[in-house]
Amino acid sequence: MNSASSHAPVRPARLGSATGPALPKGLAAFLVFFSSGAVLVLETAALRLVGPYVGVTLQVTSSVIGIALAAIAYGAWAGGWLADRRDPRTLLAPALVLAGIATAVTLPVVRYAGEVLRGGAASAILLLVALAVFVPAMLLSAVTPLVVKLQLSDLRRTGQVVGWLSSIGTLGAVTATLVTGFVLVAALPSTVILLGLAVSLGLVGLILGWWLGRTAGGQLTGPARVSASLAVLGLLGAGLTTVAPNPCDIETAYHCARVETDPGRASGRTLLLNSARHSYVDLADPTHLEYAYTRWIGAVADVMAPAGRRLDALHLGGGGFTVPRYLTATRPGTENVVFEIDGGLVELGEEKLGVRQGPDLRAVVGDARMLVAAEPAESQDLVVGDAFGHLVVPWHLATREMAAEIRRVIRPDGGYVQNVIDYPPLRFIRSEVATVAAEFRQVALIAPPAALAGEQGSNFVIVASDVPLPLAAVRERLSEVDPGAVVLDGAALQEFVAGALVLTDDYAPVDQLLATG
Repeated sequence: MNSASSHAPVRPARLGSATGPALPKGLAAFLVFFSSGAVLVLETAALRLVGPYVGVTLQVTSSVIGIALAAIAYGAWAGGWLADRRDPRTLLAPALVLAGIATAVTLPVVRYAGEVLRGGAASAILLLVALAVFVPAMLLSAVTPLVVKLQLSDLRRTGQVVGWLSSIGTLGAVTATLVTGFVLVAALPSTVILLGLAVSLGLVGLILGWWLGRTAGGQLTGPARVSASLAVLGLLGAGLTTVAPNPCDIETAYHCARVETDPGRASGRTLLLNSARHSYVDLADPTHLEYAYTRWIGAVADVMAPAGRRLDALHLGGGGFTVPRYLTATRPGTENVVFEIDGGLVELGEEKLGVRQGPDLRAVVGDARMLVAAEPAESQDLVVGDAFGHLVVPWHLATREMAAEIRRVIRPDGGYVQNVIDYPPLRFIRSEVATVAAEFRQVALIAPPAALAGEQGSNFVIVASDVPLPLAAVRERLSEVDPGAVVLDGAALQEFVAGALVLTDDYAPVDQLLATG
């Protein structure tokens, strides 16, 4: 080896040119931004799509995130593998059109499958979420490696190109998350969001296929025809949405909501949120309390002050506004303030459930935790906790710190009643009673005997105050409105909650405590 050759500079290698020239920089950035953003739109909308069938719990949210991430991983791997074996130009447009088809078909597939998997266990949640997210998210995630392959023409710029496109994809995901969460979900039903996304993906794929075919001098007309055929197939699939069962009358920012007329009571209305029975109101008789737990709350309200005396009442959660209407009817002059996070439910209540705002009822839209913190001290006679996310009390409304805020706003002789749902082995209700008891001096629990024995799931109503509770009067009133309910207090209640976890803002595993088994 001569010295000249041994010291010759090494030229950076260039990648093979089998893929042809790179895409225009702006087009490459758009494709990565758009496809990455579409995954996050799909992920956010999917949570609303599956909610009516399996709820909106921590497990469901975790399933959506986890399956979307799995789809992104498999899509990136598959896109990279294909990019090394085929000309990415022949794959980009079909990938987008197929993603559009999969997004459109998601709607009827989830609605039909949801009726079968409704309220199922963890396996049912995972299967339904996978049907909603996996295929379109995987196809969309294959776009970035295909684009990256086309843009890599020089090893000297590999890191720059990969880093640039990676940042563009992340920006697309962030933008889509914010726009979907703050704008789209508040303004549009999930059906419109998903069909709009499907149409956008299909159009972008068709236009891209046409442009690539034109710039390639007709060499890509075959893939363009395939994309057009796939688009027609997608339109036919999306048409199934028109005949698929829809569990919603309206979609609010938080719920799939429906109001049903009681076939046995012409003036009765049932509010269903995410297909779960949430509230019942009688438009003609606000003193009619259909559900047992509302009768228990009503019994406490009936005896906590002299009959007919007005109250200042704060309600955490509005739903069908059943209890505020009851207090207004039984205690004229009562001022009810309702904190409801879902403004759509307030509008639905005014439209279909006889809600009329005025001197006796004022609805405030916002998170109850934040709104309670802003309330004046000792301003309420009664606080009613009846806020739920599906069938679960939101964790930040179930902690000792929240109980302390509620105690702060209650007058010295006032009371707090809280509705809780739990199932055997009753870990959550035990913890919630212990949590409330950590702040209030007097606590009692109302429930059916079989539920207290851990034999069935049920509503439970916690009653709390800093003054002795009128339990004898409560028991007497319960014997009139619901003889099947019992009141647990004193040593029996202490035994019931023995060893239970007190929930705090630092540690409140509400969903895990509610898990059966």
